[in-house]
Amino acid sequence: MNAIESYADELAAELRGPARAKARMVQEIRDGLSDTAAARVEAGLPSEEAVRDAMREFGTPAEVAPSCQRELTVAQTRHTAFALLATVPVLLGCWHLAWTIGRDQGIPPSQTAQLLATIAGTAAVVGCAALLITRRLSVPDRLPLIMAWTGTAASIAMPLTTIALATALPLADNWPLLLIIAAGTVAAHSALANSAKTCRECAEQAR
Repeated sequence: MNAIESYADELAAELRGPARAKARMVQEIRDGLSDTAAARVEAGLPSEEAVRDAMREFGTPAEVAPSCQRELTVAQTRHTAFALLATVPVLLGCWHLAWTIGRDQGIPPSQTAQLLATIAGTAAVVGCAALLITRRLSVPDRLPLIMAWTGTAASIAMPLTTIALATALPLADNWPLLLIIAAGTVAAHSALANSAKTCRECAEQAR
């Protein structure tokens, strides 16, 4: 059975995608190989030969990886879209609150911050569309890469928007709000940037 573990490890090294989905997929293939080999042992084959037969039936890791990667790429595309929808609306709400407070203090809204927030908001709309599209059986080949770069653009816009707000609003009067926004931005940027990076790797791997 060490050969099956080596097979599973080699397959896992070939794949990119959401950690849980990838682990579940590799485990299913490992279990399938083990069950197939066990059935051949019960039929009278020596264990080593049974394992070799099972692996020949499944194909090499390099042969199995492309179909697995396609599925993981779709899963990662959805993961990045979810990350957009979970982070951008919250930050948009925080930024809107900051602009409202700024207006009350006689400070005009930062055009730079508004432009960057529009980029992030547009990215969220693209993420929503991606979720709808990935419910189809056939996903456009370019969608994962589009989603990856959309997520990257939004993750870059997040800290820049917060910096633009922080420089426009008086820190002494607004530091609690700016601190909350900054903490949320750091968490959102990290989650989204990592997801977008993995999505880009998946898209390149699936070519």
